[in-house]
Amino acid sequence: MDSTRSRLAFALIAMEGPDQYSQAGGLGVRVYQLSRALAASGAPTRVYFVGDPQLPAEEVREGVELRRLGQEISRQFPGGVYQGERLKVSYLAARLPAQLVSQWVEPQIQAGRLPVLLFEEWQTAAWAQSTFDLLCEREIGDRCLVLWNANNQFGFEGMDWVGLEQAAGITTISRHMRLLVGGFGVDPIVIPNGIPEEYLTPVDPAAVMALQAAAHPRQVLLKVGRFHRDKRWIQAVRALAELRRAQVPVRMLVRGGNERYRQDVLAAARDDGLRVASWDEQVSQVADLARALASTPDVDLLDLTQFLPEELLPVLYASSLAVLANSGFEPFGLVGLETMAAGGVAVVGATGEDYARHLHNSLVIETDSPQELAQAIWRVAAQPEVGEEIRRSAREMAATYSWPLVVGGDLLPRLPLLAERQQVIWPDPGGRD
Repeated sequence: MDSTRSRLAFALIAMEGPDQYSQAGGLGVRVYQLSRALAASGAPTRVYFVGDPQLPAEEVREGVELRRLGQEISRQFPGGVYQGERLKVSYLAARLPAQLVSQWVEPQIQAGRLPVLLFEEWQTAAWAQSTFDLLCEREIGDRCLVLWNANNQFGFEGMDWVGLEQAAGITTISRHMRLLVGGFGVDPIVIPNGIPEEYLTPVDPAAVMALQAAAHPRQVLLKVGRFHRDKRWIQAVRALAELRRAQVPVRMLVRGGNERYRQDVLAAARDDGLRVASWDEQVSQVADLARALASTPDVDLLDLTQFLPEELLPVLYASSLAVLANSGFEPFGLVGLETMAAGGVAVVGATGEDYARHLHNSLVIETDSPQELAQAIWRVAAQPEVGEEIRRSAREMAATYSWPLVVGGDLLPRLPLLAERQQVIWPDPGGRD
């Protein structure tokens, strides 16, 4: 594999990307972090995405070539990548495949490289098929590897799975997602998500102690994510209520979004006897979080309503008694893995979190029962040594999911198999085609 790595080039194609305009979930983060790792491995790497219409159409960042698509359309939709989604998808479907082939695939082939096109999510499935058709028309279908990756189950029912499997090698990010994709009659290969190596940097112990001191005498349960039923928010608040009735000294710090379901969650907490408050002040550093906790000692559930900077998350993960990533459906579970990397106790569900082992490196919740969740949390609260062992094992496991290891140990070794499936000519290690 190492002898052919220098003869590969990668293009990632997705709706989301690294711009704030382009991020609505985890896909934009995945695309940019994966592209950084590919570029760092020495492969020419380009990302095509629906980017901020106010930024340059072309840019190089950290060795990755960025191509912002459809900016003339996005200017009409300043609300973000998925505003005007149907128009953007159809607009790019008519233009992008030809652009990919003529402006990227053919120059890479002429340079002696095997181009690898990785399309992400349901919106790009038809683009992948059209691109493959153009490659075949130009008689280079066996000189370019087309892949399509599923990060979620959105849009599956409307996809042409037969045509897609003929055009592209199909991958997905977890064994659970593999089963869901397999239900449509295809046989995908699992290539997991990863985390940047910098996420494994030890968290500042002084910052951890500052947050724990601000919350004292209670410990914090943290929940970060969209207010959506899949995230099992109601299970979390009812488990908190059970713990409080049992006089376990815990409180919950939450950061969701502006979704309507937020009101249902907060109402459920109040109905269960919890004291609920919102913190509307700006949070930009650890001291702001400490002040929020210290100023609300009697509050059981504190809702952070302002933007929470990403760089504060590792401190929150490490200082909390547990981080509730207890989703009922999770394709992979990046929050759980990021928590583990920071040395936190991740509470995860039992779907796509392939990395999780109950009471070894995390707490795994099998059902939507508040009692199950409360009992798991009570165990680490009552037995600190259990939590410490989980934190140690969690960091060890998370280290095996760094993006360089995923690229070098999962993605690149799978490419020859995917190329064989798609009848694509794999580069000769000796330099001959």
